[in-house]
Amino acid sequence: MNKRLLSLVMLIVVVLVAAGCGSNNTNKSAADGGTAGNAAATSAGATHAPTEAAAGPIVVKDAKGEVTLDKPAQKVVVLEWTFTEDVIALGVQPVGNADNENYKLYVTSEAPLDASVTDVGTRGEPNLETIAALKPDLIIANTDSHEAIYEQLKGIAPTLIFGLYPPEGQGDQYTQMEDIFKNIAVALGKKAEGDKVLADLDAHYTDAKTKLAAAGKEGLNYVLTQAYSYQNAATMRLFTDNSLAVQTLDRIGLKNDWKSEKFEAYGFSTSTVEALPAVQDTNLLYIVQKDDDIFSKELKDNSVWKGLNFVKEKHTFGLDSTTWVFGGPVSSKVLVDQVVNTLTK
Repeated sequence: MNKRLLSLVMLIVVVLVAAGCGSNNTNKSAADGGTAGNAAATSAGATHAPTEAAAGPIVVKDAKGEVTLDKPAQKVVVLEWTFTEDVIALGVQPVGNADNENYKLYVTSEAPLDASVTDVGTRGEPNLETIAALKPDLIIANTDSHEAIYEQLKGIAPTLIFGLYPPEGQGDQYTQMEDIFKNIAVALGKKAEGDKVLADLDAHYTDAKTKLAAAGKEGLNYVLTQAYSYQNAATMRLFTDNSLAVQTLDRIGLKNDWKSEKFEAYGFSTSTVEALPAVQDTNLLYIVQKDDDIFSKELKDNSVWKGLNFVKEKHTFGLDSTTWVFGGPVSSKVLVDQVVNTLTK
């Protein structure tokens, strides 16, 4: 009798436990939608929820204020090379770009433009019909070139418009570059990738400073010029402290000696060899195109040039002709590599 009673008690316990489990499952199913199938769908959907949340709408800041996008952009047309470089640095190829041929000529090959990208005309005069035919979900434009067609661009697709050159007293071009890059990253749903690009760049600067110190070039003084011939005259862009290039080299400890008497909105003074005696005790970093090297042509026998201390002491250092000094994070990295390799070889 006792054994039968014990068996009966155990049976009742098992039934109660099973009933309790069933009740818990029922409550969970109700919370998830009421059926096992809905519960499974909810569970599967949970893996996509962060993506859906990240998919928008999102708010991006540009020169006009704020632009709201329904979701991260996937088909992007870019009308300024700096922004093209930014998009590519984030792992995205634009569907359209202004002046593909010259982008490939002047902008660093470390931000390569795919052959499938449609050319939409020049940066100054992009073809609106070609842009519209691409059906972009975002256009990225430049205040210097596209204010006049801004409303037309907005009629085609949401448009971000940025200015590359801050007015006097409103920051420098490097800070502007970072801000633009971060906003483009948000617009493309690539914020994490953008943060990594900038973090890697900071680490690159630290490594560059170590290399310069090892070579005895830490804190080197310099003047940077982009030189070319214009109307048969040797012309030089001498970069000022507010420029992207000088701000980049500041981050590896180099000291810019060129000081302009006035604010240079574009980050450089346009001058001639006559300006160089004032900074002749520095090191000259220069960029020329292979077919337009003013130092081996126009200035080869120039008495002012030949009399400069950095020329006589061979403190002139040529950088690669494709060193782009108006770009984004990739161009800043390449500029640093070029300078470090040139100074330490």
